[in-house]
Amino acid sequence: MAVLVYAEHDNAELKKATLNTITAATQLSDEVHVLVAGSGCAPVAQLAASVAGVSKVICVDNAVYAHQLAENVALLVKDLAGSYSHILAPSTSNGKNFMPRVAALLDVSMLSDITKVIDANTFERTIYAGNAIATVKISEDKILLTVRSTAFDAAATTGGTATVEQLDDVQDAGKSSFVSEALAVSDRPELTSAAIVVSGGRALQSGENFTKYLEPLADKLGAAIGASRAAVDAGFVPNDMQVGQTGKIVAPTLYIAAGISGAIQHLAGMKDSKVIVAINNDPESPMASVADYFLEADLFQALPELTSKL
Repeated sequence: MAVLVYAEHDNAELKKATLNTITAATQLSDEVHVLVAGSGCAPVAQLAASVAGVSKVICVDNAVYAHQLAENVALLVKDLAGSYSHILAPSTSNGKNFMPRVAALLDVSMLSDITKVIDANTFERTIYAGNAIATVKISEDKILLTVRSTAFDAAATTGGTATVEQLDDVQDAGKSSFVSEALAVSDRPELTSAAIVVSGGRALQSGENFTKYLEPLADKLGAAIGASRAAVDAGFVPNDMQVGQTGKIVAPTLYIAAGISGAIQHLAGMKDSKVIVAINNDPESPMASVADYFLEADLFQALPELTSKL
């Protein structure tokens, strides 16, 4: 049977997490369909149709789905579920919001945050903050999955020749309404998709030091800026910068950790990075055990020197 992937988008652009999820879907079936639900989302459907591995795009364009409220999306996906053996969504806040509702409506279980596809019924996911890997086999006829995007390569955005099918299916649960949203605007790359991430911990001591020491380095590298939970809890930076199990999962080509000891929940969110560079004055810190390069130094001296030499 075909596999359905729910597309993460903002009614204008297809989010990278969708491309990673499509890669996971292609490991389950040669027939991958993508659902684009939104308002004025036709450009997104065309983008999805050009993605390699996609055979059909289902576009549901209605004001009811303008903000992709979980209650409405869940009813829509439930309507479409009969034609598919697997339903996949990115393991984002949106995917984690509506997929359990779909599982409840279909009366099946749901497996979250998969990191590997072994076969059509067997998957891997991390447990214990990434310190162990569980292999899970599902015996149900309908399999619902959310996909950890950092565990799969992004599908190519060109080469696909999928057809776009318009579907008129309005599902308004009437249980929630959109009030407002506040988006953080930055010239830097998005944290979860950046190739380079520079993160700071509680050792930076203040938000002003994030600006003084981390931002010049990030600007030279074209990097996104992240932070540990301790730095966020201390009020140095906003929580949308938090990297970790309870924050954002990242897997950049280069991850620089400055003044981060490496609590379990932080390591779970970044240890899949290709190269990890740590700057810390404690060589016994957990971060030292995962770092490819560890500089035992005072970060207030090391960071300006590193920035000046780039």
